[in-house]
Amino acid sequence: MKRLALRTGVRWKISIAIAVVGALVAAALSLVVHNAARVSMLDNAREVQLERLLFAQRMYDTTKDAKFNTKINDPALPRDLQDKTRHGRRATYVQDTGGGPDVWAAVPLGNGAVLSLHSRFAGRSTAIMTDLDRALLIGSVSVVFGGCALGVLIGGQLSRRLRKAAAAAGRVAQGNTDVRVGDAVGGIVRDETDDLAGAVDALTDALNERIEAERRVTADIAHELRTPVTGLLTAAELLPPGRPTELVRDRAQAMRTLVEDVLEVARLDSASERAELQEIALGEFVARRVATLDPAVTIRLVQDSFVNTDPRRLERILGNLLANAAKHGGTPVEVTVEGRVVRIRDHGPGFPDALLREGPSRFRTGATDRAGHGHGLGLTIAAGQARVLGARLTFRNAGPESLDAEPGEPGGAVAVLWLPEHAPTNTGSFPMIKFPDQP
Repeated sequence: MKRLALRTGVRWKISIAIAVVGALVAAALSLVVHNAARVSMLDNAREVQLERLLFAQRMYDTTKDAKFNTKINDPALPRDLQDKTRHGRRATYVQDTGGGPDVWAAVPLGNGAVLSLHSRFAGRSTAIMTDLDRALLIGSVSVVFGGCALGVLIGGQLSRRLRKAAAAAGRVAQGNTDVRVGDAVGGIVRDETDDLAGAVDALTDALNERIEAERRVTADIAHELRTPVTGLLTAAELLPPGRPTELVRDRAQAMRTLVEDVLEVARLDSASERAELQEIALGEFVARRVATLDPAVTIRLVQDSFVNTDPRRLERILGNLLANAAKHGGTPVEVTVEGRVVRIRDHGPGFPDALLREGPSRFRTGATDRAGHGHGLGLTIAAGQARVLGARLTFRNAGPESLDAEPGEPGGAVAVLWLPEHAPTNTGSFPMIKFPDQP
C-alpha cells in the first residue's frame, strides 16, 4: 500500500519550525517571568505584612489592645503558622483560597497568645500581574508571527533557489546538456544549494562524456561493419540460386539494415542533424507516402494543413511507425491526419508498459504480448527524427471500449505525431515570421 504523502514547500516547513520553536521558547520564558514576578511580589507582600504586625505588636505591648485589624488567637490561623508560633517563632504564610492569595503574619506574645494579621494580596499587585501577563502574551504572539515572517523570508529564498535548480535539472533531463544548474541557481550567498548544483553539473558532465563515448564507439563499430557487410551482400548476389542463397541474402540484408539504423541513431544522438524544410500539404503527402509504404493501411483525412517540414525525415517517421504496427500490432492499421497531427493506430496488443513509461529505447526487448519482439531501433529512430523536426511523438494504448469489437479484444497501440507550427530550420534555429505591418 502506498503511504499518503503531504507535499509542502521548504518555505512553509521552515516557517512552521521557526514558529513552533518561537512559541515554545516564548511560552517557557513567559512562565518563568510570570512565576518569578509572582514570587517576588508575594515575598515583598509577606515582608510588608510582617512589618505591620511587628508595629501592631509594639502597640499591643503598650496598650494591650489589638489594632490595625490584628487578632488575638484567630481561629482561622493556618496550622503551619500555629506550629511555628508554638515554638516561639514569628512567621508569614501565603494561603491560596481561589479568589486570590491571602497573606498571613503571626507572632507569639509573652502571655502565650498569638497575634496575627490577615489580608488579601494587594489589588495593585494583582493588577500589575495582570498587565504583566498581558504583555507576555502580546510578546509571545509577536515572537511567533515574527518568526513566521522570518521563516517565510529565509525559506522563500531557499525554495526559490531549489526551484531554479530543479527547473535547470529538468531541462538537462530533457536533453539540454548545455544548461548549468550552478549558473541557474546564481546568487551571492553560497550554501548547500550550490553544492547540490555543483554535484548535479558534475554528474551531467560525467554522463555526457559516457554517452558521447558510447555514441562514438557505436558509430565506429557500425561504420567499420558497413564495408564488410556490403561486401558480404555483394558476394551473396553471386551465389547460385537456391534456398541457402536466399537465406544468406536475407540475413546479409538484415545485417546491412541494422548497421544503417545504428549509424542513423548515432547521428541523431550527436544532435548535429538539421531539417531541410519544405512547405507541403500534410494530408496529401501522408496519403501518397502511406499508400506507397503499405497499401493495406486505411487513411482518413479529417483536416488538411500546410506545414513546413523535412519530407524525407517525415517519410522516415511514417515508415518506421507503420513497420512497427505491421510487425507488432494487428490489422487493420489506421492513419488519421487532422491539421498538424498524424495518428497511426493498430488493433494489436498495444505498446509494452516500459515503452509507455520511459519512451523508446534502442535494443530493448518488448513484452511477450507484442509477438515476443522488442521495438528495437525503429521507434528510437522515429523519436529522434521527430526531435530534429521540432515535433513531438507520443505513444499510448487505446481502450477496448473504443472499438467496434467483441469484449476482451485488445485496444491497440496509438502513435501520435504532433508537428510544430514553426519547425526549426536547417541551421537549427526557427524561421523569422514577417508580419504584414513590417517593411
